[in-house]
Amino acid sequence: MAESWATSESTRKSMLANKRRDTSTELALRRQLHSRGLRYRVDYAPVPGLRRRADIVFTRARIAVFIDGCFWHGCPVHASAPKRNANYWGPKLAANIERDRDTDRRLETEGWRVMRFWEHEAPGAAADRIEAAVRATTCS
Repeated sequence: MAESWATSESTRKSMLANKRRDTSTELALRRQLHSRGLRYRVDYAPVPGLRRRADIVFTRARIAVFIDGCFWHGCPVHASAPKRNANYWGPKLAANIERDRDTDRRLETEGWRVMRFWEHEAPGAAADRIEAAVRATTCS
């Protein structure tokens, strides 16, 4: 068996417990959007063949929504540099940020509007912005 990337067994268990979808932040935002009558796809690849999945996708309006975790995506307010195993985590987190920018470019090239929110943003405020964008796109 290959050696674990984690620095300890407790770190390994903690990292394996991180969810890819249906986080509490995503669920709160989706509840807000659903209560406003908006319907969407969850954990969906907007562009066939592009192995990137958005958290919430409005296919008709061509809007892809991402809820980015502060640690994983380098929030300018809450991101922190790992002290343990920094040689692994530094490049890993930098690659996440670069992949986010690449995803934005690729989706925009394909005619999608990309909306990104940090996990600490209020779901109601995020829902306000998303609702306005969706309604402006589908009503025009």
